[in-house]
Amino acid sequence: MTASEIRRQFLEFFKSKGHHVVPSAPVVLKNDPTLMFTNAGMVQFKDYFLGNKVAEWKRVVDTQKCLRVTGKQNDLEDVGIDTYHHTLFEMLGNWSFGDYFKKEAIAWSWELLTEVYKLPKDRLYVTIFEGDASENLEKDQEAYDFWKKHISEDRILMGNKKDNFWEMGDTGPCGPCSEIHVDCRPDAERKLVDGATLVNGDNAQVIEIWNNVFMQFNRLQDQSLHPLPAKHVDTGMGFERLVRVIQGKFSNYDTDVFSGTIDHIEKLTGAKYEGTDSKKDVTFRVLADHIRAICFTIADDQLPSNTGAGYVVRRILRRAVRYYFTFLDRKKPLLHELVPVLAQQFDGVFPELIQQQDFVKKVIFEEENNFLRTIESGIRRIEDFIAANSKTKLVDGQTAFELYDTYGFPFDLTSLIASENGFQVDEAGYKVAMEQQKTRSRAATELDMGDWTILEDSGTTFVGYSLDTTHTKVTKYRKIKAKGKEQYQLVLSQTPFYAESGGQVGDTGTLDFNGEKISVTDTKKENDLIVHFTDKLPATINTTVTATINKDKRLQTTLNHSATHLLHAALRQVLGTHVAQKGSLVNPEALRFDFSHFAKVTDEELAQIEDIVNEKIRANIPVVIQELPKEEAMKLGAMALFGEKYGDIVRVVIMDPHYSVEFCGGTHIGSTGELGLFKFLSEGAVAAGVRRIEGVTGAHALAFVNEQLQQLKEVKAVLKNPKEPVKAVETLIADKAGLEKQLEVFEQEKVKQLAAGLLEKAEKVNGINFIGSVVSVNSADALKQLCFQLKTELTDYVFVFAANVGGKANVAVMIADNLVADKGLEAPKIIKEKISGLIKGGGGGQKSFASAGGQETDKLDQVIKAVKEIL
Repeated sequence: MTASEIRRQFLEFFKSKGHHVVPSAPVVLKNDPTLMFTNAGMVQFKDYFLGNKVAEWKRVVDTQKCLRVTGKQNDLEDVGIDTYHHTLFEMLGNWSFGDYFKKEAIAWSWELLTEVYKLPKDRLYVTIFEGDASENLEKDQEAYDFWKKHISEDRILMGNKKDNFWEMGDTGPCGPCSEIHVDCRPDAERKLVDGATLVNGDNAQVIEIWNNVFMQFNRLQDQSLHPLPAKHVDTGMGFERLVRVIQGKFSNYDTDVFSGTIDHIEKLTGAKYEGTDSKKDVTFRVLADHIRAICFTIADDQLPSNTGAGYVVRRILRRAVRYYFTFLDRKKPLLHELVPVLAQQFDGVFPELIQQQDFVKKVIFEEENNFLRTIESGIRRIEDFIAANSKTKLVDGQTAFELYDTYGFPFDLTSLIASENGFQVDEAGYKVAMEQQKTRSRAATELDMGDWTILEDSGTTFVGYSLDTTHTKVTKYRKIKAKGKEQYQLVLSQTPFYAESGGQVGDTGTLDFNGEKISVTDTKKENDLIVHFTDKLPATINTTVTATINKDKRLQTTLNHSATHLLHAALRQVLGTHVAQKGSLVNPEALRFDFSHFAKVTDEELAQIEDIVNEKIRANIPVVIQELPKEEAMKLGAMALFGEKYGDIVRVVIMDPHYSVEFCGGTHIGSTGELGLFKFLSEGAVAAGVRRIEGVTGAHALAFVNEQLQQLKEVKAVLKNPKEPVKAVETLIADKAGLEKQLEVFEQEKVKQLAAGLLEKAEKVNGINFIGSVVSVNSADALKQLCFQLKTELTDYVFVFAANVGGKANVAVMIADNLVADKGLEAPKIIKEKISGLIKGGGGGQKSFASAGGQETDKLDQVIKAVKEIL
């Protein structure tokens, strides 16, 4: 049975049990402050469990992309070393939102495994929660009794809180769980050791295959447990493990989930995968795993970067590059070549990858190229360190951390290079430096959220599409603390405040509590909850409140949001239909639009795009907004954004059905003419294959045009109002270039004359030909030329020249190569130890030549004297 057939049978089985098949949510999260990535199948259903939102379907089934590389559920360092941990994996899940509970979940999981997948019953074990006295939680007798109907009691094992009480995080929905484990060992081994003794014992062949979580409680900030409004079922089965078991393999990587990727790596590298614990085979597993995480996060609109979720993606990619660079001796990009293999494999399951195949491949290629150059720089850094520390034979912890932090070197790679050169690495010092960085990082992002104080158990209705003020009530509130600042979050029964989403900033405004006005400083989404930020609470919160948005700010933001739709369509019309939105920011002042494109947008193309947008503005096209079934919207040609999660009913914004039709939840104008005018501010690259355009609309666009015209007027005045100002500027530039060339000739002649005069002043100092002088030149480069002029006239020399250039101190030091080797004299060292302090500056260079600059010009004579004293 192939992996595709196994997945299909799971979905069809639960569909036959009345479950609605739903698509996977994006792996990258956007409206959840507690998580960067979807790390479990239940994440997209959190609001159902918490009672914030009513489920459209009481029973659903899906296969969810999950990523576990951050926080408590971090499997990254195990990936490749063993045969069953992964960064990105599929979680097959069936769900009940207040419908069926333990009886059905247990019966169906047993039926699917033993009757559909035909797993041998004598290889299966189940665990249930044994209870926990410290939390006053009893044994899950209910689950035990249901399991007795399907499996012998000696195969029902007790599990502690760590293994059999599932929690989403430090707070949130939780409950007892019942796991199903399978013993994959050969029969001979099973006869020797009872499989029951190996369950939850980290045995690579006795593994958990399915977890049935029975959501009953909500964990609050004070760690107390409170019953949820309704009981739910949340199950998760690791797809990769399931395939391994059904296909009778001893490793996930031997199944057809990974074999196609591994075969392609063999073709690309000429190496052979043998399935051992060798570094080479670990590398194959790392690459086959990591490329999945890299591809799907990028396809879900998370580009590699130096912060947040982007840094996690970059770290996974660099880990893969380090492995093939070191253990497959591959010195050129490899990962990007695996993208088409993966795209074809998941076409029809996660189609977003094949739809963006070229873009994802380009991003990965650029990241690989950049990091391969960094690796070479890191190797030079450690080689220089080893050469300079041959006596101690020790790489200190701070240097090891620098190699990790700056060059991406893992500790084991630094240790490997060190040991090859007879060095040791201070591992304890490295761990201290690493922990200090983690502490700084935690402090910078620490968010302390209190528990919600619930005044009324209801959700939130957004009325801001049609109203800018409404009478409402606070349903719950809490205090938060971020970076030392205390704030409050309020949820209203209905609100006109738009929560930051889709690039549009959140509304600000006021909440009027019977005359006491509280400012709303921001509005954000927490999953599907609209949260209003304030700096204080009213004296009386349990009363009717008038919520009013800042209308002018909303209007200006709305103008810019509508402009991004016109811009997106114009970009696709001029540059091609490969253009897709990769991010945006719309606020009252301006708009920023990121899009996929592999070349700089030319001035001619920009002019054409701007003309199209302004033509649509002048046409005053009505902006039509409809709520439609998703399939009907797709037939209209509506563009969906990659990385966004859409329900079965979607909001569609239409600006001429033949021009712009997009899924969008943002606020928009009534007709395009309200924009007035659109102007570009800038265009440039922000990442591999991603360009960014910034622009303005309305009054801001008019102000920009007027400012440009005023500057042109002032330039013309300076040029004496020529009829053709551009030609006048070109003439001015040409004249300047000519004068600079003349000046360069004069400077070179002056340097020759200076060199001839200085040669006569050469003196012997301790057997060394020394020339030192404060000279009058017009550039720092002239000092360098002076040194190189004189080096052809003398041997065994040390030169030091200083000059006041434009009010700044400039110094050049040159030392003969033989003196560098024999006497240990080094120009950068002399600058650092003797010169930098005198001129209040710094510099550097090679051992035989270095230069420096600084603020102090009245101590140049002391610079010459200081160098002479060294000799």
